[in-house]
Amino acid sequence: MTNVEYWATDILEMDEAKREKMGGYSWKIEEYHRGIKQFCGIERCQARNGPSQRAHIMFSLRAFLRIEVERLRTRTSWFESKRKIIRGAIREYIKYPNYSLSMTPTA
Repeated sequence: MTNVEYWATDILEMDEAKREKMGGYSWKIEEYHRGIKQFCGIERCQARNGPSQRAHIMFSLRAFLRIEVERLRTRTSWFESKRKIIRGAIREYIKYPNYSLSMTPTA
């Protein structure tokens, strides 16, 4: 049994080499979507209004770009890059805490 793939396109003159090239592009797009969902939580927005949803999407994209730049700079995985960024942020916060949590009970 052969493994058959079907592609739908409006480019009638597409040959096998061009299809392979386009297939590589589509795989990179799939990797990007997986990465931004898995490492930045873009789909977990709980906001109801449009401006808040757009802000969440933009901050998720910005976070993903930071992870991607770190990954390319250090030649590590997305997981390792995210872990490195978060550990550094926690280390800085422990050294210089900006916020304190009050221990008083609320009514």
